[in-house]
Amino acid sequence: MAQAAIYSLFIINKSGGLIYHKDYGSAGRMDTNDSLRLASLWHSMHAISQQLSPIPGCTGIDLLQAHNFDLHCFQSLTGTKFFVVCETGAQNMEILLKAIYELYTDFVLKNPFYEMEMPIRCELFDLNLAQVIQKDRLALLGR
Repeated sequence: MAQAAIYSLFIINKSGGLIYHKDYGSAGRMDTNDSLRLASLWHSMHAISQQLSPIPGCTGIDLLQAHNFDLHCFQSLTGTKFFVVCETGAQNMEILLKAIYELYTDFVLKNPFYEMEMPIRCELFDLNLAQVIQKDRLALLGR
């Protein structure tokens, strides 16, 4: 069976706080403190890259490529950041991130019991997210 392309998913609020984290696969699992540090670090790097860019209107880092993984990021208009840590060369991560954002708007933001900027605890979001990730994994098997 092919290895999952996605290692982890993070959702960061506009203040840099981690509001959702999910590990996929057993390699590279992090404890809660490491996840919080990574989210905070990514938020800071993203903000600094916007300020340092010589190009006006830069939206920050969309892709960070490392030797063993890629990190793809999507920032919504409200400043919420969605990023996945995945295997190097994984395709269509931008499409996946936008699909996750749609799930977030449909099942988290429209939930009357959800408080903005707080950790996400929505069962329907979790269920639909699992389906989207599973479809992505099945698409990888055909590559």
